[in-house]
Amino acid sequence: MENLAYKEPPVTELIEGKTYLMSPRPRLQHNFVASNIYHIFATYLHGKTCKAIADGTDLFLDKENHYVPDTMIVCDRSKLKSDGVHGAPDLVVEVLSPSTAQNDRGAKMRHYAAAGVKEYWIVSPIGKSVEVYLNQDGHFELDAMYTIFSDWDLERMDDDERSAIRMEIPVSLYNDFRVSVEEIFEDVDDFE
Repeated sequence: MENLAYKEPPVTELIEGKTYLMSPRPRLQHNFVASNIYHIFATYLHGKTCKAIADGTDLFLDKENHYVPDTMIVCDRSKLKSDGVHGAPDLVVEVLSPSTAQNDRGAKMRHYAAAGVKEYWIVSPIGKSVEVYLNQDGHFELDAMYTIFSDWDLERMDDDERSAIRMEIPVSLYNDFRVSVEEIFEDVDDFE
């Protein structure tokens, strides 16, 4: 007989008042990328006002929208409560999974912008890309896209195209905060 006392309840999100079951076991690439981003954020923010928040933390955006982002940065520490974050973080990262991508690019993105999230990252572990959106009057505009290109792609580019590739993401919250794209995707290819 299975001991149900040790079973964790399923992780859910509330999107526009409707409950969605989150993928219980994301791919290992997803976990590596989310962990890498959290570690980069936490290391930079150590001793600063803003705080990096790891995956698994509830975000209570409003009554109709409760999410579990992959990583957040919160600068207003009054939003940090024992049960999660209450109110808009300053930066949110969502690492795409096939089962959640539509919500990450749709309803959640709209609600993050309307709530006042300043910066939103959509990260694709498979495509090794990061889309950075900045809040413009309550909606997100794509600021830049960062990609790890394969050797095959790089060989087909001319010198100007290769020199235009940006490998550091400036984080809008601090003038000197830059994130290496290579560090985000470190170790993602170390397994089948």
